[in-house]
Amino acid sequence: MIEELRPYHRGEINRAFERVKALLHYDAVKRGNGIAFYIDTYTGEELRGGDAYDYDHIFPSEMIHSRYKNKLSDLQIAELVNIPENIAVTLRSINQSKGKKDPEFWILDSRIMIGTSIKLARVKSAIAKAKAAIEVKASEFG
Repeated sequence: MIEELRPYHRGEINRAFERVKALLHYDAVKRGNGIAFYIDTYTGEELRGGDAYDYDHIFPSEMIHSRYKNKLSDLQIAELVNIPENIAVTLRSINQSKGKKDPEFWILDSRIMIGTSIKLARVKSAIAKAKAAIEVKASEFG
């Protein structure tokens, strides 16, 4: 039974996130021949092991929880939050500027572009892919 008023809790989300990050890192190390190699989701720049990067939920976990807590279990929400399309790898400074903001509003803040190499088209594309994938996956749960 789904408890519609249940509070936000990251337990299941964090466990799923750790598994996803481990898989992403494993793939990145293979791609980089022993050193993690990524392309920053928001800038298109190369990131390597040792660089200050983070794994980012494009749509924050708390936002997804709030939207689906009346329909999905905590395990289903954890799976939804951590679908590959909702995970970005980006510079820590960019991730921190985004924080837990709704990404569709975050990109409207012109200050995010100052002093960064963020490419608006890349961000918009990542947001659109994540949003579509979240909606598809949520509909699969019923």
